[in-house]
Amino acid sequence: MREVDRRLLSAMRDCGTDPRVAAAARGLSWCGEHGAVWIAAGLLGAGADHERRHAWLRGTALIGAAHLASMGIKLAVRRARPQLAALEPLVSTAGRHSFPSSHAASAAAATVAFGVLRPVGHRLVPPLAAAMCVSRLVVGVHYPTDVVAGVLLGGITAGLGVAWMTGPAAAAAAVAVAVAEGGTGNA
Repeated sequence: MREVDRRLLSAMRDCGTDPRVAAAARGLSWCGEHGAVWIAAGLLGAGADHERRHAWLRGTALIGAAHLASMGIKLAVRRARPQLAALEPLVSTAGRHSFPSSHAASAAAATVAFGVLRPVGHRLVPPLAAAMCVSRLVVGVHYPTDVVAGVLLGGITAGLGVAWMTGPAAAAAAVAVAVAEGGTGNA
């Protein structure tokens, strides 16, 4: 598994040799540092959507919780960041541990939490979150398994909090709509 992880990382990091791809990946990595873009989006949503202010703020708290959980796991696991012989990372990092990816955890949490706040969160967040996750491979600071673990952690963390965020009835309705859209291809 480690060899597959390293090969996938190497292939993704090679994409960063294109200056346009590298610039985009750096920008996404910078915006996602400590969940900043997602927390800012949540606060902006809370300020603009007075009717659902509490849901936006609670969704933002779930993103923060996913980020903090990933940081705690990093300290426990202590997996070193990747080092590719041929290519240096395109960004510096705040820490030296890579598992799980905190960028991926906060991006996945934002996808789940803001996804129930239709239509904005449902349409805009998933592609940006996916790009954020891929950027961590392109800049060369995470293995693919770090990113997958971060996505799972963030998705589970936010998923467990959706009922707290919106109330049980709204959460059940949002899940039903998401399942229906996913099952019919209308997402």
